[in-house]
Amino acid sequence: MSAATEFRDYLTKSNLITVAVAFVFGVAFAAVVMALVTDVIDPLIGIPGGANLSDLGKVSVNGSTFMFGAFLSAVINFILIALALFFVIVRPYLKYKAHLEAKQAKTTRDCPDCLSSVPIKATRCAFCTSPLPPPAPG
Repeated sequence: MSAATEFRDYLTKSNLITVAVAFVFGVAFAAVVMALVTDVIDPLIGIPGGANLSDLGKVSVNGSTFMFGAFLSAVINFILIALALFFVIVRPYLKYKAHLEAKQAKTTRDCPDCLSSVPIKATRCAFCTSPLPPPAPG
């Protein structure tokens, strides 16, 4: 198989396109959250002090400027993005995965003597030949 064929197969059969689309959505979502923080949250935080969050934490030492406010704004961006991803993607996925696992009927159980996996209806272990107790109901 030639390198060009392998590369074409990699592009078409892998999850590369899905990952690229997810990346684009992530960048767009980050831009929305950044706009929310800089245009809405920063001014709200600055209301009591009468200054912007980015201006609040600006310190100059020997010509070097340390922008603690901008860093704090970036931390707020990160926390909001992480929270949104958790509640919009991770939590529903975990619930869906738990639902699928609960839906699948258990077809095997472990032998109490050798801990090998045997069919649930087996009366004797196929590996150590010890008698098995009746399966637990449910």
